[in-house]
Amino acid sequence: MQATMDKLEEKTTVWQDEDPTAASRKRDHIELAFRSQVEQGEMDNRFYYEPLLAAHPEEGSLNPFPFLGKTLWVPVWVSSMTGGTEWANTINHNLARACRDFGMGMGLGSCRSLLFSDETLPDFDVRHLIGDDLPLYANLGIAQLEQLIENQELWRVSDLLGKLQADGLIIHVNPLQEWLQPEGDRFKKPPLETISTFLEKMDVPVIVKEVGQGMGYESLKALFQLPLQAVDFAASGGTNFAKLELLRSEPVKQEIYRQLAHVGHTAEEMVGFTNKIMEELGEKMLCRQVIISGGVRNFLDGFYLINKLKLNSVYGQASGFLKHARGSYEELHAYVESQVQGLELANAFLKVK
Repeated sequence: MQATMDKLEEKTTVWQDEDPTAASRKRDHIELAFRSQVEQGEMDNRFYYEPLLAAHPEEGSLNPFPFLGKTLWVPVWVSSMTGGTEWANTINHNLARACRDFGMGMGLGSCRSLLFSDETLPDFDVRHLIGDDLPLYANLGIAQLEQLIENQELWRVSDLLGKLQADGLIIHVNPLQEWLQPEGDRFKKPPLETISTFLEKMDVPVIVKEVGQGMGYESLKALFQLPLQAVDFAASGGTNFAKLELLRSEPVKQEIYRQLAHVGHTAEEMVGFTNKIMEELGEKMLCRQVIISGGVRNFLDGFYLINKLKLNSVYGQASGFLKHARGSYEELHAYVESQVQGLELANAFLKVK
């Protein structure tokens, strides 16, 4: 009898050793059970969840794909964020390292300061960090391009791209931001005319984006007929620079223009616009790559939108990266790694409705 008890105790000990966290895990399950309930209205109804059709994904299970003439490992774009601040150096360098380590593309923040001086060049000089195999784009506002064209100084753009070893230029279009900004510029010509003139005069790969309110059907339709490398939505739902500048203004101006901050289009709405434009234009659609940005809060939002769009696309994030890029690189690396793992899980077990 004692021998039997000893054997049973030995088996129990072996079993416990094989799963030393079992007891604490079960306690957690009991204590957290009620807090873990998801109400019916909280369900994410954008996906079919298919738990039987795949194994857990291995690291690096996403397929590399061509974008902007290079190869990305994950469908993520680091959206243009900052330029000319005391944090710019740390932020841009951390983000470039993350792009290199995970295979993402990167758009720099406004490079306006580099048009006439190299004082801030170290803040933007990240090609040696991101490497030659991933896309890196400089960034200028439409107001600066209008002025450079008027002054016959477009050579400054070539000089800028050379200094940064950039693959091309992002042109940000921001009429409401400029109008509401206390120091804002005024456009003399429609942005579409300035963009078209720039494309005629310069042999430079170009991406056009808004700055947080998105673009309507007619604006998108006009852009997709131009020989652009990509259109970046910069839709409503993320950082709204019109609202940001309004908050910097005097109270009277805030009261008058408050509702302008609520004008715009969401990324999902713009995906619908773009799919319809694609059908309407057919072969007249010269631009066939998209960066879906604006209100993309997490990998599920990004996964959903790039699968709904019928064009080659990636999704862009700004504030999510920015939150983790101002400190140590290890913090940013952990954040991006979690996002990529989330995409791998979504790719394995979710189907977009």
